[in-house]
Amino acid sequence: QVQLVESGGGLVQAGGSLRLSCAASGRTFSNYAMGWFRRAPGKEREFAAGISRSGSSTYYSDSVKGRFTISRDNAKNTVYLQINSLKPEDTAVYYCAAAWILLTTQAQEYRYWGQGTQVTVSS
Repeated sequence: QVQLVESGGGLVQAGGSLRLSCAASGRTFSNYAMGWFRRAPGKEREFAAGISRSGSSTYYSDSVKGRFTISRDNAKNTVYLQINSLKPEDTAVYYCAAAWILLTTQAQEYRYWGQGTQVTVSS
C-alpha cells in the first residue's frame, strides 16, 4: 500500500501561483512513477502532469504545458506540482497518484490515489 496526502491547494487570483505537494508513505516511493490529475466541476478527471521514478522524465498535457512543473524528492517521499499563471479554468480538485514503475498518462494504470486538494482560481 502507498498512502498519498496532498496539500497546498487554495483560493488564488488569476495569474497567481501555487505549489502543491503530495507526501507518500508505505511502499518504496522510488518504485513508482507519479502523476497529477485534476477534476474540474462538471468535467471528467484528466491527466495534468507525470514524472518518472528518478525524476529524469516528465510529461504534461497540452493544457498545462509551460505553466505547470512537476518534480519529486525521493529522499522526502514527496512529489510537487508548481502551478504558475493560474487561470480560472484551472479550478479543480487536484489529485496525486502513483503508478507502478512506468510513467503513464492513463488513470487506470495508477494504483494509489490521494484524497485531493481543491484549487480555486478567481478572475
